[in-house]
Amino acid sequence: MENYFNYFTEIEEHFQRRRGSPLIASPINWALIEVWKDAGIPLEAVLRGIDAAFDKYERRPSKAQKINSLAYCAQAVLVAAEEMKEAAVGVSHKAGDDQADRGFRTAEVAAFLKRNAAQLESADLPDGVGVSGHAVASETATTLYKLANEIEASGMSPRLEYLERRLTVLEDKMFAVLLAATPDEQIVTVRAEADRELSPYRSRMPAAQIQQLQKQYLHKKLLEKYKAPRLSLFYM
Repeated sequence: MENYFNYFTEIEEHFQRRRGSPLIASPINWALIEVWKDAGIPLEAVLRGIDAAFDKYERRPSKAQKINSLAYCAQAVLVAAEEMKEAAVGVSHKAGDDQADRGFRTAEVAAFLKRNAAQLESADLPDGVGVSGHAVASETATTLYKLANEIEASGMSPRLEYLERRLTVLEDKMFAVLLAATPDEQIVTVRAEADRELSPYRSRMPAAQIQQLQKQYLHKKLLEKYKAPRLSLFYM
């Protein structure tokens, strides 16, 4: 698995270096990084794609408008990922996976799970017809504490792929409740915000990626609204 902790920061820092100034804070930028992570795009491919996009931009005769979003690099990132995939056919990545797994200390993973459990206990998830955000938050917190205790009791580094699958299921349940219990007009407003931010970059991204970005943007906004944590190890 990719090194979760470094994926966000290395992409952000690399983009800043090429741009020559800090990355403009935007939910779309963070959502796009998460889309790449969920799609299994290696960090190296993202960095290569960013370089390729900036190299092409710098060859333009007119550079009146700066690159303000990672979305400008989206197409180049996908091309870089495909090139790396073709070059790596028949090559095993097991050694890299094992090394990444060892990079996580048991105490750090357990602490992350407990911290998210505590945050869920204090979060004010909404209730709706036939759904209870409070019940889901309580059940999820209990599961997180149980997973943390099992990791600590074993004294061994957890298998990250298995743990991430468990956390993904928990997140999916939480998002389902948030979507069901949040008033429709609020969902429509957030989707409109996402559309406005994505509008300048639609021609650079395939439809499937745009749909995934809209989904991630909505999830991010809902979690912020209800002060709930992201459960994925990606956010350690």
